[in-house]
Order: sequence, then C-alpha cells, then structure tokens
Amino acid sequence: MLTGKPLRDPGRQKLETARTIMKDFLDYVVRSLVDKPEEVEIRAIDGEKATVFELRLNKSDIGKVIGKNGRTIQAIRTLLTGASAKQGRRAVVEIIEEEIPAEQPQT
Repeated sequence: MLTGKPLRDPGRQKLETARTIMKDFLDYVVRSLVDKPEEVEIRAIDGEKATVFELRLNKSDIGKVIGKNGRTIQAIRTLLTGASAKQGRRAVVEIIEEEIPAEQPQT
C-alpha cells in the first residue's frame, strides 16, 4: 500500500550521516588551526567506496594545516580514516590551492 511518502534508502541515509559526521569533524579541526576560519570551505564528493573532502582555505593558512613535514595533515587524515572505517567508508582529504591566472599582457 503506497502512502505517498518517498521510500527511504537506508544505505543512502547511512552514507549521508557518515559524510556529515566526517565533514563536521574536519571542519572543526581545520577551523581551530587557521587564522581565518571564515575562509575555510569543505566540499564532500562521494565515490563508490570513498568520500573525497576538498579543503579550500586562505593561502596563508595552508602551512598551518599541513604542519611541519606534513605531520598535522597526516594526523588529521589518520583520525578521519579511523572515523570513516567505523562507517564502512574510506575518506580522503585534499588541500586545493587556488591558482590565480596570470595577467595577459596588453598589446
């Protein structure tokens, strides 16, 4: 008997919950590290077995997130891996550096 309510996909709902938990965790940690937390943007891209988190932040804050010899970002990735494994997923963090296009010479 149809009631007009959309059927819920428990697998999809679990994926969205896991992604939200991981994204909130990443957001909290990164914003705590940087000088300009208002410029932090995190975009989650779901794949079949993994979620890729694209991290965009102010250029001056990139070094703070990466840390000395990459230790800070490695620690963040390790914690995120543990959280995602609990959800049966894999998580990848990528820091996206925005490239400013070079100005075209005027002729």
